Amino acid sequence: MNLIHRHIFASVVTTCAAAVGLFTFVLMLGNAVNDLMPHIVAGQLSLETMVYLISLMVPVMFSYALPMGMLTGVLLVLGRMSSDREITALRASGLSVAWLSAPILFSALLGVVATLAINFEFMPRAKVAYETLLAQTVGQNPLSFIIPKTFIRDFPDRVIYVGDKQGDLLKDIWIWDLDKQKRVVNSGRAATGWIRFDEANSKLVLSLDYLQADTHDRKDPEDPAKVRSGGATDHATFDLSLGKLTGRQKINVKSKWLTFTQLIGEWRRLKQPDPAVPAADRARQLMRVQITIQEKFATAFSVLSFSLIAIPLGIRISRKETSANLGLALVLAMTYYFGTIMVGWVDGHPALRPDLLMWLPNLGFQALGFWMFYKVDRA
Repeated sequence: MNLIHRHIFASVVTTCAAAVGLFTFVLMLGNAVNDLMPHIVAGQLSLETMVYLISLMVPVMFSYALPMGMLTGVLLVLGRMSSDREITALRASGLSVAWLSAPILFSALLGVVATLAINFEFMPRAKVAYETLLAQTVGQNPLSFIIPKTFIRDFPDRVIYVGDKQGDLLKDIWIWDLDKQKRVVNSGRAATGWIRFDEANSKLVLSLDYLQADTHDRKDPEDPAKVRSGGATDHATFDLSLGKLTGRQKINVKSKWLTFTQLIGEWRRLKQPDPAVPAADRARQLMRVQITIQEKFATAFSVLSFSLIAIPLGIRISRKETSANLGLALVLAMTYYFGTIMVGWVDGHPALRPDLLMWLPNLGFQALGFWMFYKVDRA
């Protein structure tokens, strides 16, 4: 590798590393706010546990950030070189676009290998460790789910409000039952109540004294004129499943959380006839595993696809502005990921081979990249 190649390679790797770090931080921040903030507010996570959980997010976010970082890094480096007329000078010396692209494609191949290792090994292990630790930590203090002066909307069919909490004693409790359209069908209020944890069944038991209930009209529950008194009762009990509240008390390992060895083992298991499982169900389960395998491979090779389209694009846009290049990179990345989402819509139809369709966004980007390569090289 000569001096020019080393210069381009070092510039791309350094810029890509910075971009990957930025995207990883942004994705981690969004995930932490969405996933951990309720538990932090409830006092269920210590500072040490929170920091460790956030560190476990790094491999998960890294698998998405690396392709985007590679795309951004190439656009930034080549955009600057093109704007400073470095690309023009090098091409005037008789160097082709393909020759100039060699160190970038080499770094992209290294990115493919790194993403494969993350997708099939580090990310699954980190994700399972994250979910397991969070479930264990939350389960150690389940009563802290009830936060005073807060509307608890985490239940799919119920909203709860507690005015005050002293240990397991609750005061000024409001409870609303919701229908499938999230409309209130029943409501009630109690001055006092108690909350306890049923460890055997992994649920909270809410006991209310002197509950005054109201019943809403089933056909038009939002009309206050049709609300009727449901009477009063001296004692009422409600079961609040922690599975519904957190979704983590029972860890169901998804296919995306399996390592390569585990995925192959699951694929071989589903290939074997099983009288207890209908053939159609087994075919759908097998297809989900195949989709996961192909998606992980396709995501890794998207690093190369993004590079192929970023090289000619970076040469042609000739911009130094970081914000403009970041915006362009985000648009291209979102286009790619939207294509994979569209393929995921047909995952319930094995006959359409959605596992192979996962490669369509890659093929589309690579075809566009080679066409742009041809146009730039002839310019």
